[in-house]
Amino acid sequence: MESFRLAPWASRRRRDLLELMDRLNPTITELSQAIEQEVEKCPGAKRLMRHPGVGALTALAFVLIIGKAERFGSGKQVASYLGLVPLEDSSGNRRHLGHITKQGSSMMRFLLVEAAQVTVRSVPEWRSNYLHLMMRRGRKTAKVAMARKLAVRLYWMMRKGWDYISSGASSVRDFTDARTLFP
Repeated sequence: MESFRLAPWASRRRRDLLELMDRLNPTITELSQAIEQEVEKCPGAKRLMRHPGVGALTALAFVLIIGKAERFGSGKQVASYLGLVPLEDSSGNRRHLGHITKQGSSMMRFLLVEAAQVTVRSVPEWRSNYLHLMMRRGRKTAKVAMARKLAVRLYWMMRKGWDYISSGASSVRDFTDARTLFP
């Protein structure tokens, strides 16, 4: 990057930013290693990491924020807890669904959206589902919908102790338990 010729002020800014990056990289590496060590201590997080797109930080955050999965009766309650459900404004026969409620952890929502985007890129079923939603509802809504789907799937993996196995099947029977998650 230093070989590109820039104006003097831009060259100085680039040098300052590269120095900052050199100072931050060891700290980032150290924190990443600490997260990896914590995941090794947590079997639930290790299980969630088997799902495509879910890394150490997302898995550990999900386990810590959700806590005991048994306290939720359904995936819908988990989605509501994380703020991934639409705000409802109803009166009489009129029902209006608005933006997501944004209850719960904004960091967890961010991590789920990022993980869902990786999953969409790596799993063909998720990609086709995303593209279908994107055409109908728009890109942003589709991203949140996929994040909600991922959150519900991670919840059931935690609650039932299911492992994700990539079988290449065209259905959602990618769990060691023979039951489907989403009929």
